[in-house]
Amino acid sequence: MASTDVPEIVVRRLPLYLRALTRLIEANHLITSSQELGEMLGMSSAQIRKDLSYFGEFGKQGMGYEVPYLRDQLRRILQVDRHWDMVLVGAGDLGHAIANYAGFKRWGYRVVAVFDNDPAKIGKPMGELTIRNVAELEETIQAGHVRIGILAVPAPHAQAVAERMVRGGIRAILNYAPINLNLPPEVRVHSIDPVVGLQSMSYYLDLVGE
Repeated sequence: MASTDVPEIVVRRLPLYLRALTRLIEANHLITSSQELGEMLGMSSAQIRKDLSYFGEFGKQGMGYEVPYLRDQLRRILQVDRHWDMVLVGAGDLGHAIANYAGFKRWGYRVVAVFDNDPAKIGKPMGELTIRNVAELEETIQAGHVRIGILAVPAPHAQAVAERMVRGGIRAILNYAPINLNLPPEVRVHSIDPVVGLQSMSYYLDLVGE
């Protein structure tokens, strides 16, 4: 079970370290340092060392880190040394893009079922899957012991669908709907809203001369 003593911001940085280590392995670079990782990620070496210290000692002073070993340890910590099945609700343009995103499989995540409430879409192919009636959502989650859900529905429907996911047994939701979900604290939610990202970036733009 994940430790509650580790700050969430630290956990959110671990995938960045894992990605950097994977790039190093692909380049046949088998030894690294916190300084090199920091330069790759735009972070301080002290921050990286502090983050890793929550989980143990992975390197030797003056010698750095063995990249494959550290990569494997982070995979274990993040529980991506196994495969995770996911359900996707929402078969619109965004849902199609998510279902066909090859990056999920590379990192051990697999969309095993996709749902929608539109009769015109139900029964139609979506990549290697067939769009299913959302009425089957809870039953499918329970039968497959699925723990991760992806939400790609319009905002007015997102809360109700998320609650159904949780009733079925989902404990982690990747939320693409532009709304904050109100769910039990044991359910992990990570929201992705491109408009929010754009708005926060446009604050910094220099409009001189416009």
